[in-house]
Amino acid sequence: MGPTASGKTALAQALADRFDVGLISVDSALVYRGLDIGSAKPDAATLVRYPHHLIDIRDPVQAYSAAEFRSDALLAMDEIAATGRTPLLVGGTGLYFQALRYGLSRLPEAAPELRAALAAEAGTAGWPALHARLAALDPAAAARIGANDAQRIQRALEVIALTGKALSAQQHGARERFDYRVLKIALLPAQRSALHERIAARLDQMFAQNFVAEVAELRELPGIDPALPAMRAVGYRQVWQHLDGQFDLDEARRRALFATRQLAKRQTTWLRGDHDALVVDPFDSGHTRRAERLVADFLER
Repeated sequence: MGPTASGKTALAQALADRFDVGLISVDSALVYRGLDIGSAKPDAATLVRYPHHLIDIRDPVQAYSAAEFRSDALLAMDEIAATGRTPLLVGGTGLYFQALRYGLSRLPEAAPELRAALAAEAGTAGWPALHARLAALDPAAAARIGANDAQRIQRALEVIALTGKALSAQQHGARERFDYRVLKIALLPAQRSALHERIAARLDQMFAQNFVAEVAELRELPGIDPALPAMRAVGYRQVWQHLDGQFDLDEARRRALFATRQLAKRQTTWLRGDHDALVVDPFDSGHTRRAERLVADFLER
């Protein structure tokens, strides 16, 4: 586990070279076909050498939920374990990891009309205003959700409207069965500045690889819409807005950089609260050897 650009894929490959593992992606952007450059998806040659489950399993116009991830991931883990290998899950989507380990509460199904009304209101007042409303109704949920995290604000307010109860009060149900022993390795940089430099360098590489053309091609898909989860991914949203003429490319890069750093901050905060995770600094020259020792000790137990 780790924030964006912390080197999760490279470490997973190193571990796969040494141990008999099967790789499973835990990333809400990598599930989508066509989201390649902006999601930092491993390239085709890498995926041939290091096959991953749960990459390129949905079209961008399709939704993919944490509940679907849990079902798909458990199936992949069982398939890997049946061959005598160890499942190795790699990614930065905390909600997916949480859903896998503990399951999800039984919340009401989406209400399209209510969602549309909330989206329309946000279009006028802005998502921070709806976040302020959420803070008044459910302070615990609002504390976990960013003021511009449209998808989660919308869902939280939707659940409250449908049930009359705070979302946070409904997310602590009985844990679902999970039959695997777990070793958690968290790639957490000691110096935030080093991660910020890597994020900026990777973003520049994405634009050099013609990230803008990738988004332009996605915009031509039938049924595509900027409100879809795939198009709300960090970077894709900002380039879409640039292609809409809202600002120039330099501003799109600046906004994408800011959004990526904010994502990394949220991921880091979540991981630091996971007290079962063993921390490895990805900028320490010996971090791969430390991770290998942790895995070797775990597999011997």
